[in-house]
Amino acid sequence: MDSTSQDINLNSPNKGLGSDLPAQGAAGIASSNATSTLPPGLTEEEAQELRTELAKVEEEIHTLRQVLSAKERHAADLKRKLGLNPLNELKQNLSKSWQDVQASNAYLTASATLEDISQSEAYKKTQETLSQAGQKTSAALSTMGTAISRKLGDMRNSPTFKTFEDKVGNIKYKMVGNRGPDEGAQSPTAPSGVQDGAPF
Repeated sequence: MDSTSQDINLNSPNKGLGSDLPAQGAAGIASSNATSTLPPGLTEEEAQELRTELAKVEEEIHTLRQVLSAKERHAADLKRKLGLNPLNELKQNLSKSWQDVQASNAYLTASATLEDISQSEAYKKTQETLSQAGQKTSAALSTMGTAISRKLGDMRNSPTFKTFEDKVGNIKYKMVGNRGPDEGAQSPTAPSGVQDGAPF
């Protein structure tokens, strides 16, 4: 019978003595270690008993690994049949953990303390003060933004800025010429015709 499909009964009186022993059983261990030197104070009979016990323990370990592997395969098969995948399992674990946290004494105590703080007069005053400060800051920033926008508009309409804009437009036109994406495009501020006598 195939050892992977075999149902292993750990309560059996013959556990660990099946045909699926590791390649090196008790006899193999005993013979391989018989030629080695014995530790001081250990007789050959005691060493043989220890070797036999070691072989049995290793056989049990091997059997337990097979049982564990069979149980893991069975659990995976059941999960597959139930439609559970690792992501769903993780979600369920996180949800259960969060519920456990919410039911814990520490969480309940902290929630009660925060509720008490939020109902306190000092908290309400602090919240009101911060709200007013936020409103005032927002109004100040809005006023400042309007002022900056107005100042930039005034500056853009000034004769100095117009002259600068014309010069930049002429330089661009001279560098790009008629090779731009819109063939024959003229400088946006230059009058029609090329200005050969421009200062730049």
